[in-house]
Amino acid sequence: MECSLLGSIIGLIIALSCMLGGFMAMGGKVSVLMQPWEFLIILGSTFGIFITSNPFSLIKDTGQAIIEALKGSTPKQKDYLAILGLLYTMMREMRSKPNPEVENHIDNPYDSPIFQCYPKILSDHLLTHFICDYCRLVILGNARPFEIEALMDEEIRTISNDSFKPCKAIQTVADTLPALGIIAAILGVIKVMSALNETPEVLGNLIGAALVGTFSGIFFSYGVFGPIATKIKSIRGKKIQMYTVIKQTLLAYMNGATPQIALEYGRKTISAKNRPSIDVVEQEAMTGQMGNATKAA
Repeated sequence: MECSLLGSIIGLIIALSCMLGGFMAMGGKVSVLMQPWEFLIILGSTFGIFITSNPFSLIKDTGQAIIEALKGSTPKQKDYLAILGLLYTMMREMRSKPNPEVENHIDNPYDSPIFQCYPKILSDHLLTHFICDYCRLVILGNARPFEIEALMDEEIRTISNDSFKPCKAIQTVADTLPALGIIAAILGVIKVMSALNETPEVLGNLIGAALVGTFSGIFFSYGVFGPIATKIKSIRGKKIQMYTVIKQTLLAYMNGATPQIALEYGRKTISAKNRPSIDVVEQEAMTGQMGNATKAA
């Protein structure tokens, strides 16, 4: 988390240093770029347009997505092991216990001793309900596996679309910034036209200040907001992978695989960087975490 935030800061520092350093090497004066009112026009207008064009729920989620992007809040191997451990325990429960006993865990996951062994999963309400909903369908046994798969695909698609809305909102902001930079530059030119009786030196400074608007709009677009949108897309995409792990594991179980084999179907969908080995899954998810959950039950 700290490394991701540090990397973002270092990247921005490198971009600014190279840009300003090159400008100074050409004989430019950095003080000319310090135009706070131009920044106010551009960033203030951007913020106002963003609020106008998005519902409050999306504005709130966008703020959360930016924090996630800066922190690099992606699922780690331990998070996948927790998912596999919970699924393994639930599949064993569904395989060996009467339906009413299993339904108690599914209907009240926040009071379930099994789910309480996985607090990070419980903190993600959407993920928790996704697991419970499809475990309930498995217990009912009326739906065929291919029907459940189609339903899962549709729900994951919906979750994905909602998850990527902040990315699209930030990207729209990035696409708008160059135009707002031109507006700021035009306002600066209007100011220049009202001061034509001034000396060439004064006019030059005013024209330079006006052009800072165009420069700022383009830089904020491609140097700040564009990269943030890309990082949000990457982070949210990796979080969606958790649902795919659940989907493949439960579908394998519905098709007759034992809980141990079903976990392997889910494990194989994890990216190679975070994918635990079979030995780690057996040690952590199947014997360690599952054992704790079984004792709690």
